Amino acid sequence: MTTYKGINGFAVQSVASDPSPLDEGQVWYNNATYAFKLAAATTVGTWASGGNLGTARQQLAGAGTQTAGLAFGGEGPGPALNATEEYDGTSWSGGGNLNTARINLGGTGTQTAALAFGGSSPETASESYNGTSWTTTPSINTGRNTLTGSGTSAGALAFGGVTAPGPTSAATESWSGSAWTTVNSLNTARRNLGGCGSQTAALAFGGATGAPTGATATGATELWNGTSWTSNPTSLNTARNAVAGAGTQTLAVAFGGSPPGTGATELWNGSTWSTNPNSMSTARFCAGAGTRPAALAFGGAPVLNVTEEFTGPGVAITKTITTS
Repeated sequence: MTTYKGINGFAVQSVASDPSPLDEGQVWYNNATYAFKLAAATTVGTWASGGNLGTARQQLAGAGTQTAGLAFGGEGPGPALNATEEYDGTSWSGGGNLNTARINLGGTGTQTAALAFGGSSPETASESYNGTSWTTTPSINTGRNTLTGSGTSAGALAFGGVTAPGPTSAATESWSGSAWTTVNSLNTARRNLGGCGSQTAALAFGGATGAPTGATATGATELWNGTSWTSNPTSLNTARNAVAGAGTQTLAVAFGGSPPGTGATELWNGSTWSTNPNSMSTARFCAGAGTRPAALAFGGAPVLNVTEEFTGPGVAITKTITTS
């Protein structure tokens, strides 16, 4: 008789807890729950509730991963905030405050090495975070808000936004770890756009073109190669303003946006966007962090503390084997 060991070359292990990380197709027996289990791959991305932010806010920025996230700035019902919170995959706790309280700022990096730049009136202020406190760094060259970024605290990119007294910007700046340098501009000037990736391989998508009054939502997508931006022939399926995103230039996820508030989620494979069947539970524009397999969405309008965690397609998940 053919056996599992005969087919695979090893027997089903009996363990007291489910293994981690999982490999698709892995089978084991959990002797604590008396169940055979299987690691199966997700076929579509799904959203699940995470721990709420301690301070509800909108127009904030984010950095980090799904299990080590960072939220900073934004506004509640009152003035601009300097509050920073750190996420451990379950709950948020307070971190060091920004030196400059602001809204509509850009952010990138990790929980222990992040950058915050621009925002509010607009600002040129730039700060770096070391996991404990923020330190003022040299300013960006073009003051603007509603911009976004990619990369790390040692090498980052800031792009898009709106300048005073209001023109939408295509400006792009590169951060060396000690100074900001103006580089080639986006092909499509826009604000409230989504962005992710690295300093030399970034992705820009969505946002709004035109003046802040009467602006038009766009789905335009561009790729940065370290020198210049190239417009991609495929746009987001849902053109939107104030879209969030996470991932890399070749594997990304876009979610949320306005108007009106949407939870629509799209997946990027390096050349095209596809609509994910499952949307965020709370439709809104929010901050984002993480990767396509494991993204994090938090805060948002109208002044929310909601956090949601995204598990992308292809990620191994645990399923219990039954006889039914």
